[in-house]
Amino acid sequence: MAQSNRLVDLVQDRLDRFLDSRTPILASISADAGRLGGFSGQFLSGGKRFRALFCYWGHQAVRNGAATDDDLDEVVGAAAALEIFHAAALVHDDIIDNSDTRRGAPSAHRRFQSLHEESGFAGDATGFGTSAALLLGDLLLGFSDELLDEAISALPRERATATRAAFNRMRTEVVAGQYLDILEESAWSVAPEDELLDRARRVIVFKSAKYSVQAPLTIGATLGGASLGQLETLREFGLPLGIAYQLRDDLLGVFGDAEVTGKPSGDDLREGKRTVLIALARRRLPGGVRRMLDELLGDPSLTQEQVRMLQRTITEAGAVDEVERLIARNVDRANAALDEASLNAEAVDQLRSLTRSVTQRVA
Repeated sequence: MAQSNRLVDLVQDRLDRFLDSRTPILASISADAGRLGGFSGQFLSGGKRFRALFCYWGHQAVRNGAATDDDLDEVVGAAAALEIFHAAALVHDDIIDNSDTRRGAPSAHRRFQSLHEESGFAGDATGFGTSAALLLGDLLLGFSDELLDEAISALPRERATATRAAFNRMRTEVVAGQYLDILEESAWSVAPEDELLDRARRVIVFKSAKYSVQAPLTIGATLGGASLGQLETLREFGLPLGIAYQLRDDLLGVFGDAEVTGKPSGDDLREGKRTVLIALARRRLPGGVRRMLDELLGDPSLTQEQVRMLQRTITEAGAVDEVERLIARNVDRANAALDEASLNAEAVDQLRSLTRSVTQRVA
């Protein structure tokens, strides 16, 4: 736990120092452009830092002894690159989902919208907010590449190339997964009924499971010089854990406490997310109730009473219990992959602890 806490502090320090070096560049263009640096800092503070932790413990899992200062500097840099990439993804994700909040505060496009309104600018405040947030997300994407390049600059060429390739693959997969997610919100109505659950599972794998757990693990391990066998073990651990992580997220998106999650309760219902939870509920519901679910899902004006009614419908269909069973099975698969693994024993203990943290969380 102490090492994990120290890593979180080191990553935040690296992010702060990086932004301190880039904000003057923006400010030198104009005071208005300098505001992008301030907004970046707001979105890079706090958070659970799960991706950074998986990157670090993936790195430590393939090391025989304590990390040197150089090793630590490299993995902290890679972990910080993952966190800044994640911040970019969240900025864009909130635009796609038309989300008003992120971690209990206004989302990026809403902050820019407020800037427009409070400053008395001409034109459409909503459009300005969306456009400015898109650019902020793009800026953060570029920053993530800069941080990764710094982290791998002193590595042997082969290891640096492999680490960059792992990062690039993660980036491609999560964009594809995000596309599949928004596709399902529209394409479910013309897809064969018996394919909907598999399509929802596909979204989980590429939008979240690989991106949130498996990729950070393998990026950290590759950075640390992992063998092919060690990488395969970490992939076998990371994929089912990533699936369990997202299944928990799907439950929180429908049933989470707004004061804990920082997002309105039932937000996924208003956004029309076609998750495994929804696919399982639809399979169990009679035709009339299923049609009612389909008609209401994705309505941004759902009242709290309608949200509660949909929550009851999903629960009474047995979908929540089935998702809990799926989470448990995937956790068992993940833990089994670590049994007798050729990995650092302390890191294995920490990975098992992280397994509990990401699958039993309430936010």
